[in-house]
Amino acid sequence: MYILGFPLLIVPIVIYAILSYVTPLAWDSEVTSIRMISGGIWKVTLSDLLLAFSLICLFFEIFKSTRHGTRAIVDHMLSTLVFICALVGFLLVDKAATSTFALILLICLVDVIAGYTVSIKIAQRDYVVDRSEA
Repeated sequence: MYILGFPLLIVPIVIYAILSYVTPLAWDSEVTSIRMISGGIWKVTLSDLLLAFSLICLFFEIFKSTRHGTRAIVDHMLSTLVFICALVGFLLVDKAATSTFALILLICLVDVIAGYTVSIKIAQRDYVVDRSEA
């Protein structure tokens, strides 16, 4: 079963771009607060929600990287392209120069590295060499 044909981490980047340019909200805007058992108050910000969503997307991206074949190779190339575009955006776009976007960029980098690492490990497992014949 093929989950999706595009890199999922493009979704948090698009959400970031839309919210940055369309709404006047700051990334440290409090969305909700939750009273903890300890008596402390956990303030959940817009940035926290976007980063949590990005981590969920990262999980599914790593899950997708366990496949092998042409689709997996194309998916890895597209994930690399998303990372490169996000890096260029981080360096050149003033609204992307935030810690929130930097962490999304780091999540994209982890996706690229994990995708290739998992693919290499799967290829090593599939490729078995019997040393007694050599």
